[in-house]
Amino acid sequence: MAFDYDLFVIGAGSGGVRASRTAGSFGAKVAICEELYMGGTCVNVGCVPKKLYVYASEYASHFEDAKGFGWQTPPVAFDWATLRDNKQAEISRLNGIYDVLLDNANVDIIRGHGRLVDAQTVEVNGQQYSAKRILLAVGGWPFIPEFKGSEYAISSNEIFDLTEFPKRLAVVGGGYIAVEFAGVFNGLGADVTQLYRGELFLRGFDHDVRNMAAAEITKKGVDLQFNTEVTSIEKMPDGALKVYLSTGQTLIVDAVLYATGRKAKLTDLGLENVNVTVSEQGYIEVNKQYQTNEPSIYALGDATAGMALTPVAIEEGMALARHLYNDEPCQLNYNNIATTVFSQPNIGTIGMTEAQARERYPKLVKYRSNYRAMKHNLGGSPERSMMKLLVDGDSDRVVGLHMVGADAGEILQGFAVAMRMGATKADFDATVGIHPTAAEEFVTMRDPVID
Repeated sequence: MAFDYDLFVIGAGSGGVRASRTAGSFGAKVAICEELYMGGTCVNVGCVPKKLYVYASEYASHFEDAKGFGWQTPPVAFDWATLRDNKQAEISRLNGIYDVLLDNANVDIIRGHGRLVDAQTVEVNGQQYSAKRILLAVGGWPFIPEFKGSEYAISSNEIFDLTEFPKRLAVVGGGYIAVEFAGVFNGLGADVTQLYRGELFLRGFDHDVRNMAAAEITKKGVDLQFNTEVTSIEKMPDGALKVYLSTGQTLIVDAVLYATGRKAKLTDLGLENVNVTVSEQGYIEVNKQYQTNEPSIYALGDATAGMALTPVAIEEGMALARHLYNDEPCQLNYNNIATTVFSQPNIGTIGMTEAQARERYPKLVKYRSNYRAMKHNLGGSPERSMMKLLVDGDSDRVVGLHMVGADAGEILQGFAVAMRMGATKADFDATVGIHPTAAEEFVTMRDPVID
């Protein structure tokens, strides 16, 4: 049978674009369809605009710290519209770059919603395309639970482009998205309350990291309210929102951001027409080669139950394309993948949490440092940093590395390479530090900690 394409990709996010480009470079005839924006969540309503807003929000503390270094700064003011519009111009530039990259790889771009007709046919805008293989790279979508007044809440998709800056903001959720946006809007000058139903946010992170982050974020001015849920939201005559809480208290805010999770974007995908299994949690099930129960259909990235990280989706896209079109083994090592929360201060983590490591390594050795960065001795900020190493006492291998402090993401990338290579504590100790830097703390910790 002659097919229109060797590979048809639904979704032009990070994983779909990388899979398309890589497959095209090996000579496959590839098409990709996208109904919203090139680059997917990360480029448009995720990592990229979020990081730009993080940069913007940090200037307030920089201006304040500057006084201790002799800078007499004039009164400063923040203009939301300037940030919002400049961000959008940058995103538009990146959208264009994705078009060029795909065009250079000879990938056909089809604008519109892709829907499965059968195991080897996709329909877009009423036209059908046949393909030997189909890749579902549809990503995720924010989820807001239904309750009285939930229609007044917004998600992380809308928060970037609000017409007016919310001077009073309630952020609901305890994951990295909630923590990051609470910090962003607090830094930009909003009065921010973060609400989380659990005892402590950032579930799944190391317990020392979670406790340290809570203490430092509170210092920054975010009102953290744990063991608290929203029961309803009421819109007031003046446009403000009255938020009713499970504690019996109420909040009056200008906006309510719900960052309580994301789900695979499977609506109207045509999965009922094929033999693709979706888990109870709502994710597409795949094997180690990203293949679904339908042999001709594959899936990767946030639509599956793996790690919801842009670099992971990119690696999965490359691994799949190389496997299918260059006869390479489809092997991606998910161990020791570094990740960062762009909170204020930043959080960086590689490998196991202490709880995970203690279950696996009976002779675990812990090293931890808690200090005030040199910059703050003149700048005056009360912010403290923490670094932590977890070491298997039998092999001396570093199995967990964690940081709360400025530039954690930048610092941890190099350590991620070392840990993937099996670095030991002796390797860390034998490495000469770069002085004076925060990063050198990881190679100068000598005394184990016993809590």
